[in-house]
Amino acid sequence: MSERADTAGPPRPGHDDPTRVLVIWPPQVLSYFNAGHHLALYQVAGHLRAVLPGATVTAVDASVRRLTWKDVGNDLFQQQYDVIAVMNDFDGVDGLRRFVTYARSLSPRARIVTFGRLSGVNPAYFRTFALDAVVENGDFEAGVAAAVDVFRGLAETAPGVHLRRPEGWAAPARPGTVLPSEQWHLPEPHEIPYQRYDELYHDDANKFCGIPRRRELVVPAARGCPIGCSYCEVHPIFGKRERRLTVARTLEYIERSFDAAPFEYVAFYAPTFTLDRRWTTELCERLTGLGSPYPWKCATTLHHLDADLVATMGRAGCIRISVGLETLDPEGHDALPRSKRKSEQDLDDLSAWCSAAGIELNCFVMVGLPGSSTAGVRRTVAKVRELGGRSRPTVYTPWEATRADMTDEEMAAFNRQLFVPGTHNLDAEELREAYDVVFGRQPDVTAVFEKVPERAPEGAAKDIGAQGIGAQGIGAQDGAAVRVAS
Repeated sequence: MSERADTAGPPRPGHDDPTRVLVIWPPQVLSYFNAGHHLALYQVAGHLRAVLPGATVTAVDASVRRLTWKDVGNDLFQQQYDVIAVMNDFDGVDGLRRFVTYARSLSPRARIVTFGRLSGVNPAYFRTFALDAVVENGDFEAGVAAAVDVFRGLAETAPGVHLRRPEGWAAPARPGTVLPSEQWHLPEPHEIPYQRYDELYHDDANKFCGIPRRRELVVPAARGCPIGCSYCEVHPIFGKRERRLTVARTLEYIERSFDAAPFEYVAFYAPTFTLDRRWTTELCERLTGLGSPYPWKCATTLHHLDADLVATMGRAGCIRISVGLETLDPEGHDALPRSKRKSEQDLDDLSAWCSAAGIELNCFVMVGLPGSSTAGVRRTVAKVRELGGRSRPTVYTPWEATRADMTDEEMAAFNRQLFVPGTHNLDAEELREAYDVVFGRQPDVTAVFEKVPERAPEGAAKDIGAQGIGAQGIGAQDGAAVRVAS
């Protein structure tokens, strides 16, 4: 345990049913933004509303809404939460310890559980925080709900969740629960500060996930992935068996959301969107039958695409396909699953298919992949640009090098933007060149927004979600504080 380890409040067996619950991403300056990564906040909150009838569940993304510590402190003190579920992420440790300190000081009765992608790859690190529970694996909402059952005295253990006991921390006795897709809560548009999302996506040189100048509806369509990339958190947390929404529920959610708010395109949030070819084809056929009314984008692998499928996707309204290219450098292929080891000819073929279908090609490129060289990365990026594609570079992150006793500063370096000291052998010049790929000028910015019709003049009639802090708490004005009658 770290020398800076905090002490959580004493366990309270038989704790009363919670009436006030906060689900929060704590304040921080984001290093990357993908709206899909943040939707788990609202899915967890929606699930808790279903399993805790009568409770007021507030969902707040303090990072996106740029809340101050005074805003958060006011709310913690005035609301006196019974349970706080705080979301963690790869670049989200900077404010987490401070948030827990505020919560312990200002809502001292609260039981605190953390969930997120970072605790899925290094759960023991979070034992150094003043927490009551840490979700390691399984679906986030299932883990948080299981921890709440322990807090309520309804269970002794929680699948996939580390629990603080009077004698110390106890690891989960069995893996976390993965839910059937019918039990996934799909976020309501009124909960989410979409105007802030628009602002984060405005400068495409940042190579964030969204399309600038247009409003994005994210559809969390699938979880789990069988590919098993060593640098990916999906399969350790959500499993190798993929689960998906039905096509019918997917379309119903899109139609309902577009009726409720001025969305302009759809982003399918799925680890490998075209993994299930039959599902993808059915969706495309349904969309084409409707007249392809929704421009959309997705992420997948080269291995799970071919000319016929790309053409089908283009007819159905697809405007961007993102692929995990990682590297064209053969020296780096040993670090990739066999299905992701692709050649320049493979990329040439995909580019031609996308061009014929009117689809933008976006390639995820990995800088610092073991075995690869900086020169190889530069050749990969140059090839993508030569073909008219868009590259999105990130730094390879060796999760196997994380430890339980890391300082917050050490853990924060595993953010896919910085090289972790001691995990690479680049000299100073090579390091500068590698960082230039990620942080240097990015000439391949997108113009794909031109293919997405505007539903309202830019900056007008798109303001859904909160901008201010209401007297009733930090969730009140974005519709995030929802009470479900018993």
